[in-house]
Amino acid sequence: MRKAHRWTRRQWLSAGLGVSLGAFLPKCGRPQSPAVAAAADVPWLNEIQTPPAMLPADAPKVSSLLLDMAGQPITTRERWEQRRVELRRWWLDFLGPLPGKRNPSDAAPPTKLQVLEEDREAGVIRQLVSYEVEPGATTEAYLLRPLELKERAPGVAVFHSTVNHTIRQPAGLEGPPEKHFGLHFAQQGCVCFCPRNFLWPATRVERLDAAGETAKWLARVPGSKGMAKMLYDALVAIDILAALPEVDVRRLGAVGHSLGAKEVLYLAALDERVAASVSSEGGVGTRFSNWDAPWYLGPTIRDQAFTHEHHELLALAAPRPLLIVGGESADGDRGWPLIEAAFPVWELYGRPVRFGQYNHRQGHAVPPQALARIHEWLLTYLRWAAA
Repeated sequence: MRKAHRWTRRQWLSAGLGVSLGAFLPKCGRPQSPAVAAAADVPWLNEIQTPPAMLPADAPKVSSLLLDMAGQPITTRERWEQRRVELRRWWLDFLGPLPGKRNPSDAAPPTKLQVLEEDREAGVIRQLVSYEVEPGATTEAYLLRPLELKERAPGVAVFHSTVNHTIRQPAGLEGPPEKHFGLHFAQQGCVCFCPRNFLWPATRVERLDAAGETAKWLARVPGSKGMAKMLYDALVAIDILAALPEVDVRRLGAVGHSLGAKEVLYLAALDERVAASVSSEGGVGTRFSNWDAPWYLGPTIRDQAFTHEHHELLALAAPRPLLIVGGESADGDRGWPLIEAAFPVWELYGRPVRFGQYNHRQGHAVPPQALARIHEWLLTYLRWAAA
């Protein structure tokens, strides 16, 4: 794994990103008409759909998605929708049960937020909130929103990476500025919810306890997997955003890096409320990182009998805009076969296809150009998702 490059604040300022993204990124304004929206795709869409000049030797080979269970070709969107239901059901069954036997499409009861702390920074109200994430279990998140909102705004679920300051990272309180996604998007007019991953106990002394917290989850919900818990918590985050009166439920997005990117991949595939997503350096292939850890999918995915791959999740997200960001660490050129295999499914929904992979080739990092594209992607497609 290539070492991540840490950008200094001077580099961020010189790149035009350290202080304000507003100079060159679109605002989360009123949804545009379909005619305007059609012309508002990111200008680099073709670039992220162009295959690399040469695939690495370890690039996986994946099966076609346009075959039904009998091995017959799928040539229409209608027949794909039937196959889509089957694949979606398979992945949900594989993940195992969720609390209350919940499915992503189930209506959720209202969740009450208790404000623990509040401050203001650069035009943003930032609140540390506590809430019941499962019956009898509470956790914390940061809720960030612009000081002034004249209309309903897009809502963005922001998932942190593997750091012990957890939710303080996307909230802009700790860690390098390039990963302050929640603060950045709130400054651009979005309402952001940044939940703590369950692998960190919800205490003020934040400490990763992946094995211990996973064991507690599996004891509470036998037959489940750690990734099911992450999906469930992400669904609750979307529930909370959707229930806020200042959020436009037609414009819900998700973004995450590394650990958070894994959460985005499953959420984008399995929750159709999410209109646009960015998954940065999560390892889209099941062999690209530690997906076999018990807090993700477990060792079953290493068995020869396991024939599924995450190109199925990429296809399940269609046609809602999805950007995969790689740096030749967790994601990169070797992931192209998964992108390529999912692409024909997206084409069944018509063109342009708003899906692809941007490879910045700078390791497990979020360099300035990657940050600019992450912002441009979400702000472009959430801007007119309601059109």
